Amino acid sequence: MRDSIYTIPISEVFEPKCGCPICQMRDTLEERSVEYIMGAAMMEPDVRMETNKKGFCSFHFNQMLRRKNRLSLALILESRLMEITEHGLEPEKPAESSGLFRKKEAVKVQNSCFVCDKIAWAQQRMYATTIQMYNQSEEFRTLYKEQEYLCLVHYKELTAVALGTRMDKKLQKQFLEDSKKLCTNYLDEVQKDVSHYCKMFDYRNNGADADWGNSRDSIERAIYFLTSRPTE
Repeated sequence: MRDSIYTIPISEVFEPKCGCPICQMRDTLEERSVEYIMGAAMMEPDVRMETNKKGFCSFHFNQMLRRKNRLSLALILESRLMEITEHGLEPEKPAESSGLFRKKEAVKVQNSCFVCDKIAWAQQRMYATTIQMYNQSEEFRTLYKEQEYLCLVHYKELTAVALGTRMDKKLQKQFLEDSKKLCTNYLDEVQKDVSHYCKMFDYRNNGADADWGNSRDSIERAIYFLTSRPTE
């Protein structure tokens, strides 16, 4: 597996100052991964063995389907289905919860995904690099504060990594404050827009000269902020 396709210079992620930089990083990594899987990886037995074993989630299957390379996707599906057939289908044993009364829990179907795993692996390393650069460079600290916003998902992930990293205590506090501000400012903005959108359905506000402001796409922006994913 060429790990180089899962690395992006941090400056390339943050310099555009457009949207959530971590979302941009993830989207770029996903595009590279899907392109690789449906192209060069088709001829690499070690990658095919791993994709046969793990498969893909519905989101990344849809990304592959949108590339309109149906033969490559069919070959991936063929070997994945053969892998499942070869190993047979056996019922999963239910897990047991701890406590005074040990109750059997419903079986949770694990939808493993090759791309999800690779992106998670790459993001953890890039989070660590981001925090290291913040810790070492005043120029990067300024660049970080100038970002448009952090979505809720990536704010939580990035700050969790920062709290588990050995940073200068003063800079760690500053990083957490800067990150919270990037997330909170956008949260306030999108919350106001969603509330305004709701109010526009009051008969007193929906005349011919109704002022919708920036609220018309507030539903889509709110979903993106909460999930880090755009609506279909």
